Amino acid sequence: METNICSVLAVFPVPDMERTARYYCDVLGFRAVPYLTVQEPHVCLYRDQVEIVLTGANRGRIFPHRELYGYGEDAYLVVRDQEALEAEFREKGAKIVRPLQLTDYNNREFVLEDIDGRWLAFGMKQG
Repeated sequence: METNICSVLAVFPVPDMERTARYYCDVLGFRAVPYLTVQEPHVCLYRDQVEIVLTGANRGRIFPHRELYGYGEDAYLVVRDQEALEAEFREKGAKIVRPLQLTDYNNREFVLEDIDGRWLAFGMKQG
């Protein structure tokens, strides 16, 4: 039997789901669907083909990958038009920590820091 993995979504524990959801909607252009009265409360965020799920964290602070492991982003979102997206995010006040560039691993990408300190990369492999 052949199986196909169709997609992946990010799950981000956060100290305040509503605050983080507002940021993702207002600054990053996502749409939020809250499920706050279910057994495991969460908020689903949607933009284009991407879904991010926010869950409650049992700590008041998030520890991003670069702090825990020494480097790395917390999520990598593959996008076609990095210039337009970076400009949109800048206009809405996103904190760009690494502007659009070609990396030494041949990805064209930029990185932003979200309201909880996570780094999100937006890019695509070149040629």
